[in-house]
Amino acid sequence: MPMDLDLNRSYSWEMPARLIFGPGVARQAGEELKKLGGSKVLIVTDRGVEGAGVLKSITEGLTASGVPYALFNGVEPNPSIKCVQEAAAVYKAEGCDCLLGVGGGSSMDTAKAAGAVVSNPETDLRAMEGVGKVKNPIPPFVAIPTTCGTASEVTPTAVVTDAQHFKFPIMSPYLFSKVALLDGTLLTKLPGPVVAATGMDALCHALESYVNLNTNPVSDGLDIKAISMIGEWLRPAVANGNLEAISHMLLASTIAGMGFANTRVTIVHAMSHPVSGFYGVPHGVANAILLPYVMEYNLIGNAHRFADVARALGVDTAGMTTMEAARESVRAVRELGHDVGIPETFEPYGVTEEHLDAMVEDTFKSGNVPVNPVRVTREAVIQIYRRSMGLEK
Repeated sequence: MPMDLDLNRSYSWEMPARLIFGPGVARQAGEELKKLGGSKVLIVTDRGVEGAGVLKSITEGLTASGVPYALFNGVEPNPSIKCVQEAAAVYKAEGCDCLLGVGGGSSMDTAKAAGAVVSNPETDLRAMEGVGKVKNPIPPFVAIPTTCGTASEVTPTAVVTDAQHFKFPIMSPYLFSKVALLDGTLLTKLPGPVVAATGMDALCHALESYVNLNTNPVSDGLDIKAISMIGEWLRPAVANGNLEAISHMLLASTIAGMGFANTRVTIVHAMSHPVSGFYGVPHGVANAILLPYVMEYNLIGNAHRFADVARALGVDTAGMTTMEAARESVRAVRELGHDVGIPETFEPYGVTEEHLDAMVEDTFKSGNVPVNPVRVTREAVIQIYRRSMGLEK
């Protein structure tokens, strides 16, 4: 799988978070926060994570390290501005000076955005949308992912949903975590459908990063490695959640995050955010359903890289033309999604054409549209949405 190196371009790659990987490392959160100067931490999580008992080893570690903590457990899927403001209010009321995000992307995004609110009191959260609008660094932030998909622990982005159902990104190097603790033991009790949705989200991150127009050589290597790992380990992770499989998926998700954090993604994400915003479809599921349809549209824009994806997913492409091998990547992704229970369309989620115009409009607000490997038109987005709703073949 040769990596393209365009000598007419310059490249940058940034990854300031320190990663600690292994069973039981979540107990180290207190020691890591103390190294960062933290004296009281706000744990940002959701009630599902708390109810599953995931916090027990983490809070025991905090207590053993002498780090007191407050708890905000009000994180909601696709966190709203209100949710972020509530977390920031608890942070200030409890006199905290550092943050610990425990959960999926919503928990970590809430922690990052709340940190931006407390560190930038003069700036409205909505005004931070886009790149480089966060003026001051957030408090020291440690991330503990409990899903194998979003990779928010290693990205400089928080996504927040406004009152009009628009998911707006806040992107700044200040939002990187200082430390990410990757502990597979926290994921072994995840339901199979959650593993499937978040694992397919990780595949989207790596695949979209690898084929877009903003690739770079460092991310290329990370992306292909993540795709290969997901192709090998997602099925067993969904089937039985054993520590080996789920730990490989957790690491694959983080590796994919390290890749796309430096390249962006494609219109899979640009189109999935409106679906989640208007219909509440889980982010990973929305991405996974859209992915094969967008791949078919994008094949001609970067066929040799889609052929690489097919090989990374285990397809023997010997004797095939580049385009034949590229088409095999779509088949392999569809097969993987089917095997782990991802629906082919949004029909089970009640997604209809009712909000189609607004969803198309919101799609074109995304910064991922310009780096998509094929020029994006309104007609193409409409057709992809309609196909993903089961309205067209």
